[in-house]
Amino acid sequence: MTMLERSRTKAALLNALIGLLLPLSILAAWQAAAWGGWLNEVLLPPPSAIAEEFAAMSRSGELPLNLGISAWRALLGFVLGGGLGLAAGLWVGFSWRAERLVDPTLQMLRMLPHLAVAPLFILWFGFGEASKILLIAKGAFFPLYVNAFLGVRSVDRQLFDVARVLQFTRSQTLRHLILPAALPSILLGVRLSLGVSWLGLVVAELMGSSDGLGYILNDARSFSLTSVIFVGILVFAAAGKLTDSIVKLLERRLLRWQTTLKGVE
Repeated sequence: MTMLERSRTKAALLNALIGLLLPLSILAAWQAAAWGGWLNEVLLPPPSAIAEEFAAMSRSGELPLNLGISAWRALLGFVLGGGLGLAAGLWVGFSWRAERLVDPTLQMLRMLPHLAVAPLFILWFGFGEASKILLIAKGAFFPLYVNAFLGVRSVDRQLFDVARVLQFTRSQTLRHLILPAALPSILLGVRLSLGVSWLGLVVAELMGSSDGLGYILNDARSFSLTSVIFVGILVFAAAGKLTDSIVKLLERRLLRWQTTLKGVE
């Protein structure tokens, strides 16, 4: 390992430790408040009770099984909705005629909340997997659509002049000019779409599901199992953070050429 690689590894570990300071401080204060008898443990169980519940659900296989089901639904919904959103955003961003025809309708549909359309999806597609995946896809579509559209529209017009001089075809212009220039916005859209996919998953599984993390939350709510609810919430948060970190890693690798501001003290 070279000196540069060692310094980067140390910086990454230091950043990870700094990122853990706030949540660990909150957990310590939370546990201390529980030990001091300042909390109603039925309404707000201590971290130790949540950790015990997490371990029990993991040992029984209930948590891994339902997490796998939920992750698969979120992935399918993201791939379907995000893929269509990316294609639509590139198309509408590249063509002003498509913008006039399609964008007003899509912007209106973007304002529809998940809870408003969930009953319709259940009526149309039933309680099976189709309604859940399509509801997730509906949410994942719009962040990627909007960010791909904005990414295309932010491309410098002078680059199109260069493409005309080089006699690029439309596909060459898209591949060699538009996609690289729009990539930062597209990757931001991917991160937002993944986040919305997990949010949409909760709504989809809370409404008529017999498995998945949303079902665990709904079932625990019915029996006032607060520690189980916290386990579900924390697993959702961890899964969302993991997927976001994967995209951020991909972002750093693909956007090494950027020289934008990384933040100041």
